[in-house]
Amino acid sequence: MAVPTDTVWKWLADIPDPEIPVLSLTDLGVIRDVHWQDETLVVTVTPTYSGCPATAVINLDIETKLRQCGIDKLRLEQQLSPPWTTDWLSETGREKLRKYGIAPPVGQSGSAPASGGRIARLTGGDSLVVACPRCGSENTEKISQFGSTPCKAAYRCRSCLEPFDYFKCH
Repeated sequence: MAVPTDTVWKWLADIPDPEIPVLSLTDLGVIRDVHWQDETLVVTVTPTYSGCPATAVINLDIETKLRQCGIDKLRLEQQLSPPWTTDWLSETGREKLRKYGIAPPVGQSGSAPASGGRIARLTGGDSLVVACPRCGSENTEKISQFGSTPCKAAYRCRSCLEPFDYFKCH
């Protein structure tokens, strides 16, 4: 008898993202679907971007966890369209980022890939207000378009003087 998919989702919620371990794969929104096809469990995964170096680790972690939970017949499917967006981050995930010291994405990515607002957010050409995840102040400044990874920008809080990463909206 197949395990209920809501149970599988709970198991998957225990798997940390390899780059930001405070987030689970479900918080991040990269697991798009879980369903049974006959006696095979199919898990659909959308990487944060097609060249993400963590994709292989994520897939291995999913397979390892599900096999430990007794799933013998398993297929992982990669889904690149629609592409992953920070809009898929859960509210719980956004709060976890804040508590971890990373400012979560501000706003929505925009529905059109070349929308003006999205381009401005990605390039830093807008008047984006990023609150400090430590003290909550909005008196912050961007230090660099790129932080510890390309998906983050480096910021500094002018109130508490602490540096922090901002998870860019994309």
